[in-house]
Amino acid sequence: MLTTPHSIDSEALLATGRRVIGTEASALGQLAESLGPTFVEAIRRILASPGRTIISGMGKSGHIARKIAATLASTGTPSMFVHPAEASHGDLGMITPDDVVLLLSNSGETPELADLIAYSRRFAIPLIGVAGRPGSTLLRQSDVAILLPPAPEACSVGLAPTTSTTMTLALGDALAVALMEHRHFTPEDFRGFHPGGKLGARLTTVASLMHSGDQLPLINPEAPMGDALLEMSRKGFGVVGVTGADGHLIGIVTDGDLRRHMDGLLDRRVAEVMTAEPSTISTASLASEALGVMNSKKITTLFAEAPDAPGIPAGILHVHDCLRAGVV
Repeated sequence: MLTTPHSIDSEALLATGRRVIGTEASALGQLAESLGPTFVEAIRRILASPGRTIISGMGKSGHIARKIAATLASTGTPSMFVHPAEASHGDLGMITPDDVVLLLSNSGETPELADLIAYSRRFAIPLIGVAGRPGSTLLRQSDVAILLPPAPEACSVGLAPTTSTTMTLALGDALAVALMEHRHFTPEDFRGFHPGGKLGARLTTVASLMHSGDQLPLINPEAPMGDALLEMSRKGFGVVGVTGADGHLIGIVTDGDLRRHMDGLLDRRVAEVMTAEPSTISTASLASEALGVMNSKKITTLFAEAPDAPGIPAGILHVHDCLRAGVV
């Protein structure tokens, strides 16, 4: 029955929300305790597969299957979702003997999964089943049967998939992270799959944004300041790096240095005007780290040095490079 806004009981709603979250949190604790040899075997089967992990489910389990497939794919495990109904109408051809199949069904009796089960059995494709009923068709037919612990659905009538889908989603995350850690998946690997959006920007390295080669504004400490001004103007970074005979960065000249030495500036050598021991950053560092250094020191540029050649400028990064790339 619909109610008007003024008749809503706020405390009752809060109580419901807290009850639902508490119910599902308790179930997740049970799930964690229930993990055992079948979880490990599922990981082994996926790692041994030269193909992809094919994930399927119907209804709410299908939505969870899509998310698990996306999480696996983005963390180094090639994966895809196949809709059970479409599988029965030709999409079974997407599944090869090199793949491993992961099927989700809380009851373990979802009729739409029958053709996927039969296909995997016919062609000896490894099958991992996840269900909440022991002895169900899915678990009996699976090479690896992961049984979800018994837990009530969070809704008042105990029917809407809530607790069961939360447990299944968490299990998928557990599989993905275990695989990810076993493969020693790095932030660089992660960025390869996430080049766009804020996540991609957060994982952008200094090396991918910096200017190098002929773009580097560099000068000798014994050069006259007139040459430094020309170099600063040509390169357009508002700074020039000062390198010694061995190529190491020994200082920088900024517009602030120019203002402080305005009197007789053109009669001075670079070494007389420069700021010694400037801040630098590794080319392997994240651009977000470089931006943090620039913000904390109230500067707009950083010279970058390669990890295997410390002290030698390999590039220069401007705050605008970070902002254009979405690094904030």
